[in-house]
Amino acid sequence: MSSDASLPSADLPLGFQWGAVKAGIKVSGKLDLAVALAPGGANAAAMFTRNRVVAAPIIVGRKHLAATGGRVSAILVNSGNANCMTGEAGIEACIQTCVAAAEEFHCIFDEVFPSSTGIIGVPFPAEKIVAALPSTSDKIGPSAAHAELFASAILTTDTRMKVARAIVGIDATHPDYAGMEFRIFGVAKGAGMIHPQLAAAMPPHATMLVYLFTDLDATPAELEPLLALAAEGSFNSISIDGDTSTNDTVLLLASGASGVKLDATGSGRIGEAFANALGLVCNSLAHQIVDDGEGVTHLVNLHITGAATETDARRVAKAIAHSPLNKTAWSSGDPNWGRLLAAAGYSGVDFDPNTVTVWIGPHLVLANGLRVPEFDEAATHQTMLEREYTIRLDLGVGTAETKFLTCDLTAEYVAINADYSS
Repeated sequence: MSSDASLPSADLPLGFQWGAVKAGIKVSGKLDLAVALAPGGANAAAMFTRNRVVAAPIIVGRKHLAATGGRVSAILVNSGNANCMTGEAGIEACIQTCVAAAEEFHCIFDEVFPSSTGIIGVPFPAEKIVAALPSTSDKIGPSAAHAELFASAILTTDTRMKVARAIVGIDATHPDYAGMEFRIFGVAKGAGMIHPQLAAAMPPHATMLVYLFTDLDATPAELEPLLALAAEGSFNSISIDGDTSTNDTVLLLASGASGVKLDATGSGRIGEAFANALGLVCNSLAHQIVDDGEGVTHLVNLHITGAATETDARRVAKAIAHSPLNKTAWSSGDPNWGRLLAAAGYSGVDFDPNTVTVWIGPHLVLANGLRVPEFDEAATHQTMLEREYTIRLDLGVGTAETKFLTCDLTAEYVAINADYSS
């Protein structure tokens, strides 16, 4: 699997086309209207934000998936306006763009899946999208260049596009698909307001958008649990700033164009191979999102071990990841392990501080609730100056564990978000 920005067309899944144009939504004048098409239709699975405040495209997109039984022919994504907290007018405007897209791309209205990202509470300029749609016809295609247009147009405060891909070859012993292959291609955006808490269907998941394309042949019912599994270990295990967005969406489309079915004779191997490849693609995209976080200078892998349950381990990880004191300490490489213990202590998880052990990178910092005599503060500080490192905290209670990727909090993050709407 590769996550390079370079996308050889031969590596992209069959049955899809991509493209983008300038609709005039972004004040910068950059690409802001992205389109992905599945001319033959595709089966879909989706996850959405758990935030109780959700944007119009989330509401419309859920209805469309329910109405079609999980069929999608077109994805319509705008950046620069979240179409959130815009009332009934925002929903009607979203529907208007879906109607226009269906007419332009000759598909069923309900098979258009909308997404938006940008500023919350600003009236949605549907007229700009409708006016720009006819100009997309000669900008859409199956090549790498077309896919890169799509990946670029969905960005907001991101500094670079985020893509990942996998090609899965099937060995010569398979009874149905010997020597064949299928592909997965993922595109994401997100740099701030990132603490996805994704769920399937009800409740659903303006800032993280992820689109996954595969030419495997699979039904929505088959895709849903595999997407949930991949998302739990990737997008649900990252945080930049602890803010769960109103627009977060992860959409998986399967065109079936490879001819490889998920559930053919002896297909347990196909399902396992797809699940593994999907997990790799999602993990790559999740890592790229945090690595491109607003003002981020350090990535911190939290590895919580020795918990009574995985839920407890996750609660401790999130408490540490969302602590402003820890995040600011990480920005300067300050090995202030006391802040780690304080955050774990108020997480609500029951443990004995006297059984806790902590490592920062390779350095043992704390054992049995006390700082170890050999603690090397200078060496630990040097480790924390690296772009990415791991903090391991063992609670000494049980055998459950979790991994969670987060980052530091810098003055640049404050500057970006202090005047984002102006």
